[in-house]
Amino acid sequence: MATKKAYVKQIKGVTFVGKTDSNHWVTMDGPEQFGGSDAGTRPKELILLALAGCTGSDVAVILQKKKIQLDGFEMNLSAEVQETHPQVFTKIHLEYVFYGKEIPVEAVERAIELSQKTYCSVTAMLQKAVEITHSYRIEAARN
Repeated sequence: MATKKAYVKQIKGVTFVGKTDSNHWVTMDGPEQFGGSDAGTRPKELILLALAGCTGSDVAVILQKKKIQLDGFEMNLSAEVQETHPQVFTKIHLEYVFYGKEIPVEAVERAIELSQKTYCSVTAMLQKAVEITHSYRIEAARN
């Protein structure tokens, strides 16, 4: 079994920097009223970015292997948060947005399905605790 490591260091208050085995630093912070500098992404927000980055990578690679030409690809996420502490995500919705001409619906649906059910490790971890839904749309041109 592989082991992954992370290192996180307090800068000041609730401002932290961290890096993992890939050796790239990430700044995490909170608002000033909670002792932060408002200088970085909130730790919980990183979960949404990780989810989109994981499934987005899967979908992009699958469509590329199928030789599907995209003019662009974006994802929009929305998450509902529990009002009481701990203020965890209770629902996450992920919208995939594909830009291009003649993008086959079947290929998009299959790529999303493979990512959601087989490949995306972040989805696999999160869906044990959070309801994750998704939708997609195909647009001819970027707005």
